[in-house]
Order: sequence, then structure tokens, then C-alpha cells
Amino acid sequence: MLDCNASRRPSPPAEGVSTIPRIHVPSTGPDDWKSLLADPATQWKRGHSAMAAALSWEAAADGLPPEIAALFDDEPELLLALPEHKVALPGGRASQCDVFALVRTGGQTLALAVEAKVHEPFGPSVGDWLRDASTGKLARMRFLCDLLGLSDAPPTGLRYQLLHRTAAAALEAERFKTDRAGMIVQSFCQNHRWFKDFEDFARLMGAEAAPGAASVVRLPSGRPLMLGWAVGSKDFI
Repeated sequence: MLDCNASRRPSPPAEGVSTIPRIHVPSTGPDDWKSLLADPATQWKRGHSAMAAALSWEAAADGLPPEIAALFDDEPELLLALPEHKVALPGGRASQCDVFALVRTGGQTLALAVEAKVHEPFGPSVGDWLRDASTGKLARMRFLCDLLGLSDAPPTGLRYQLLHRTAAAALEAERFKTDRAGMIVQSFCQNHRWFKDFEDFARLMGAEAAPGAASVVRLPSGRPLMLGWAVGSKDFI
């Protein structure tokens, strides 16, 4: 049984959790993103989130896609964007962000994890992911709870992907010593499919949720966390 009160202070991810490169090369266009995917043969298709995200970010001409930029109160400046960026987590595989970005806004810097979607769901629920859970999975869930300030085990119907993607943003904010962290769903589905899953997660975190909007809560570290749902252009699907 998971007990999120077992530890009140998250330990850092263990050394050697996954092999994550430290050297990156510049992109020359959307096709450079394809080789970074776990399964390019199935993921790199028109109408799928991987290609939609690549097209939208490359079209932004060294800035943020307009639907993401619109979520900020102050005009944001993109400092760095890394496609398919992996963030080490204890107890298994890394969390692979569709895009990780460093953003300057209002005189502060923000570590931003982006989860792109078209029609794809957010993956397994917490209940499904923890079914017959190994010791490693239980340790990971405790770590996520502590990092995100969840005193109780998450509801079994909550989508696990939203937990670890937000944790990735919090961890990278600490690693890069940014002022703020952020997790944004960049959805290209015009009827906001799976928004309810994001809304449930935002509510658990104490945030409000609406398509095309963002809300800010505070992590246990004291760092502000931005949670938002950006509506991407249908032109990219």
C-alpha cells in the first residue's frame, strides 16, 4: 500500500536511473525531432502529437508557439528548447517531455515541461500503474507525492503521466536554479479531448483549469508552479 506520508522530504533521483545525454545539437527543422522518439515508426505521423509539436515549435521561429506564449502575463522569451528531453526519476524510466524549455518572463526564468496531445490519452491511471506495484514503483510514487506536495496518495483515477511530467518540471527548475516551474499541455485537439483528466489533476494541485488558460500554485520548495492548457492550431494536424 502506498503511504505518501512515509517521507516528508523527497530524495533526489538515484544516480544512474537512466542514461540522459548532456550534449545536444541544434535542430535544422521538424524532421530532426523524429530520431529522438521512442518509436518513430508509429509516433511520427500527421495527426499525431509528436509531429504536431515539432511543426508548431519550428514554425514559431525561435520563440514560443503563440498559444503557449499567450498563457503568460508578461511577454515570454524562449531561451532554450529541447525536444524529447528526459528527466531522471527514481524507481525506473525517465520522464520524457515532448519539449522542455527555459523561458524568461517578467524578469524571472521558468523551467517548462510541455506535454503535447492530439487525440492520445494521458496513459494509465494511478490505480492501473500501481497494480501489483514493485518496490521501485512505490518508491517513485512517494517521491512524486513529496515533490508535488501531495499529503495523501493520488486518486486512483488520476492520470499518472500528469504527475511525473509535472515532477520533471519541478526537478529541472531545481537543477537549472530557475525562479519558477511550469507544466503545460499543448493540445491540438480543437474539442479539448482529455481536458477533464487535466482539470482533475489541476484541482488536486490546488489550481484552476480552463482551455487556453494557466494557473499558478506553489510547490513545497516554495517555487511557483504554472499549470496550463494551451490550444494549438489545427493547421499542424
